[in-house]
Amino acid sequence: MTADRPQAAELRTRTAALMPQAKKDLTQLVSFKSVADPRQFPPEECERTAQWVADAFASVGLSKVGLHETPDGSKAVIASRPAPPGAPTVLLYCHYDVQPPLDDAAWRTPVWELTEKNGRWYGRGSADCKGNIVMHLTALRAIGPDVPLGITLVCEGSEEQGTGGLERFVEANPDMLRADAIVVGDCGNFAAGVPTLTETLRGNVNVVVTVETLAGPMHSGMFGGAAPDALAALIQLLATLRDEHGNTTVDGLSNDQRWSGVQYPAEQFRTDAGVLGGVDLLGEGTVADMLWARPALTVLGIDAPPVVGSAAAVQPSARARLNLRIPPGTTPKAALYALTEHLRANVPWQAKLTIETEATGAPFRSGRGGPARTAMEAALAAAYGKAATTQGQGGSIPLCNVFADTYPDAEIMLLGVEEPKCLIHAPNESVDPNEIEKMALAEALFLTAYAER
Repeated sequence: MTADRPQAAELRTRTAALMPQAKKDLTQLVSFKSVADPRQFPPEECERTAQWVADAFASVGLSKVGLHETPDGSKAVIASRPAPPGAPTVLLYCHYDVQPPLDDAAWRTPVWELTEKNGRWYGRGSADCKGNIVMHLTALRAIGPDVPLGITLVCEGSEEQGTGGLERFVEANPDMLRADAIVVGDCGNFAAGVPTLTETLRGNVNVVVTVETLAGPMHSGMFGGAAPDALAALIQLLATLRDEHGNTTVDGLSNDQRWSGVQYPAEQFRTDAGVLGGVDLLGEGTVADMLWARPALTVLGIDAPPVVGSAAAVQPSARARLNLRIPPGTTPKAALYALTEHLRANVPWQAKLTIETEATGAPFRSGRGGPARTAMEAALAAAYGKAATTQGQGGSIPLCNVFADTYPDAEIMLLGVEEPKCLIHAPNESVDPNEIEKMALAEALFLTAYAER
């Protein structure tokens, strides 16, 4: 089926009629306090959510449904329906666990109660990622029980904890989730009403750097001036990682790449990021270049004496935790080597330097031009009435790299109901119900068109 055939209008009508059910589904999902951290919330909350997801997808015709324990102890819902002869199989991904509420007092609506306000639906997980669960459900409901291709749904329960349970499960059970196309429903549009495929994810390198100069703290009055101050050495070292314009300057890493997809207007970014008036944005590229195409070094934390309680002493040691985000085209191994060599070459005063590698993650780039991507672009354009664009994402989704390595012939596409106003991971998370409706319609159009590839 293509977007200009009569079936497209019928799918649009069905999807619109399903929105009351979508709201009911999301109301139930948001009520589950499915934070996958037993130190904060009872594990039963995640178990109840997983069972609800399993039952919901069984009700839309996925006949083989089960809860599978992953190596980190969480439960992944896997539901499937085999492909008719000659038809492809699509894997639909989402996750049912959510971030904790953070500051309850900062919420303007009840955290665990879906609340409509100013045309948006508020509640923890309403967008990330329970809104995407509802997107998948609504798309399958709109198509009906006779899905013209194979469908596998995987909904994991520990994505927000980053414990890698599903990644290891996929590696150990590759045939269970094998598909021709993979729709990762854990992203979203550049802005509400702008159909967007997330094409790249930045990887990361985290290191902890320790600088040592003295056997112990020394009185700044008696020794300051000649005694090497470890904290000052660390500050000087960290200053070499950015230039006067704010560009990341790690020797050996290119920092002049360009982003060719959607552009991020500077004033919009200033508002979205809460940049204070009069403060400059960083870098000599566009906002999109700096966010999605170039490396970015962030100092995550520094161990140093706090202001309150500090003494008049030259510090013998100081350390910092660094996060280097890397774009596709740069491997974690190369980035780690470049960062390590840069730090060693720039530590001042022959200070003793220790570098501890904390974590690395590979960047990701989805493919272009395949039959699934072509069908999805057409479906998004039909659902929104405008051509789809592309964006990058500063964060990483390690599962995408596992999918790419395990299923090298599968087309992987990242999309969803999220957009900047959703405030995912923050208080007052919300979703625009129009995004659920249009993305569900796009997915339904894609599934029916891709079946005829």
